[in-house]
Amino acid sequence: MTVGLVLGGGGVRGAVQVGMLRALFEHGVVPDLVVGTSIGAINGSAVAADPTSGVVERLAQAWASPEAGAVYGDSWGKQLRRLARSKTHLNDPGPLRALLEEMIGADARFEDLRLPLAVAAACIEKAAERWFDSGPVVPAVLASSSVPGILPPTQIGDEHFVDGGLVNSIPMSEAWRRGATTVYVLQVGRIEEALVAPDKPSDVARVSFEIARRHRFAREMDEVPEGVTVHVLPSGGPAKGDDKISAYRRMDAVRARMDAAYDATSAYLGSR
Repeated sequence: MTVGLVLGGGGVRGAVQVGMLRALFEHGVVPDLVVGTSIGAINGSAVAADPTSGVVERLAQAWASPEAGAVYGDSWGKQLRRLARSKTHLNDPGPLRALLEEMIGADARFEDLRLPLAVAAACIEKAAERWFDSGPVVPAVLASSSVPGILPPTQIGDEHFVDGGLVNSIPMSEAWRRGATTVYVLQVGRIEEALVAPDKPSDVARVSFEIARRHRFAREMDEVPEGVTVHVLPSGGPAKGDDKISAYRRMDAVRARMDAAYDATSAYLGSR
């Protein structure tokens, strides 16, 4: 059996993955490989560097750190001034880079990690999905996490990359393509929330966005290869305010998300 962890995208909702990881390690689930997108690439890189229960506390501390708060923490005034200057983004990528360098090392390379890691990003020039699994880790994870409009595109070589969630929000098939036979999906909760036909303008964009994010996951769940087992871990439910446009900035619910996901995932694993 080869165990693969799939860590999906979802901004601050990605805190649930820390609770899921705690439950997995407590139930003796030891990963052999990690694939991730966006916030899942950030959390996943830490797991690949240290695939033990110790990584859970380090991730919890990182999520509670001033550096994490600074990733999206500028005032609206600062963000709007930066947007006026850059014409493309609200936030400075510096705090995220600093956080990654603190967690996995500024000079970390994929080849030096304790587990195979692959992270997805969207290449602007090729309008295509790109998987990074060799070379420097920090630029690749930044590329995977460069949310359009929030952070600037990340340049690697002659190409520019934006958030991997645009092309592969929950990259399950990449896990079994890389040899996983038992796949644990650490999703952030969106796929658990029902969609209904919109009846007001604000819902049109939200529902359309969710369909764009989820359709590939639904297809891949119908196409799981014979011999591969998939476990979609529960997130513990949404936090208050997740339906607001400013939800991507809210760090106050981080601990509650972790605890809810830990309880739900523990119950799920205990029932297997």
